[in-house]
Amino acid sequence: MSRIGLKPIPKPAGVSYAVNGKTVEVKGPKGTTTALLPTGIKLVERDNQIVAERENDSQKAIHGLARVLVFNAVEGVTNGWKKELDIVGIGYRAEMKGKEMVVFTLGYSHPIEFPLPIGIDVAIDPKQTHVTVSGIDRQKVGQVAADMRSLRKPDPYKNKGVRYTDEKLKKKVGKTGSK
Repeated sequence: MSRIGLKPIPKPAGVSYAVNGKTVEVKGPKGTTTALLPTGIKLVERDNQIVAERENDSQKAIHGLARVLVFNAVEGVTNGWKKELDIVGIGYRAEMKGKEMVVFTLGYSHPIEFPLPIGIDVAIDPKQTHVTVSGIDRQKVGQVAADMRSLRKPDPYKNKGVRYTDEKLKKKVGKTGSK
C-alpha cells in the first residue's frame, strides 16, 4: 500500500499557493500554474511544508494523487520540468522556425511543422538531433514530447526515428536468406 499521500511537500522560498474551490493556484519564480484538488482533500501548511489531508477514509484512493498533483505544480514553478528526445537517422533533424514552431525532417516526402503550445519551450542542439522540451506543467511537457516522438517512432529493425534520450530499445533481427 502506498503512503505517498502522507509525505509532506517542501515549500521553497518564493512559492505561494491559494486554494480556490477544486483548484490550487501555485505561484513561484518560474510562473504560475494550477492543479486540480479532488473533493474531500484539503491542504494544510505546517512547518513551511504543505500537507494533504483527507476528511475520511473514502478519499483514501485519491489522497496520493492529490498530493502528487500539488507536488508537481510546486516543483514546476521552482525548477521546471524537461524531457529530452534524440533524433536518429541519416538526414533526420529538427529546427526552430520562429519561437513557436518546430520543423522536423524525418524521411517523409515533406517536412513536418509542429506548433508549440503556450508555456512550452524547445531547445535544439547545433547538430539538430537533440531536442529538449521544457516548461512548468509536467503533464503538458510530457504530452508534447510524446507527440513529437509519435511523428516517427523508433523502427525496431534499424532503430531510426525519434526516441527519448534515456529510452532503451531492443533491436530485432531481420529475415535471413534461405539456402
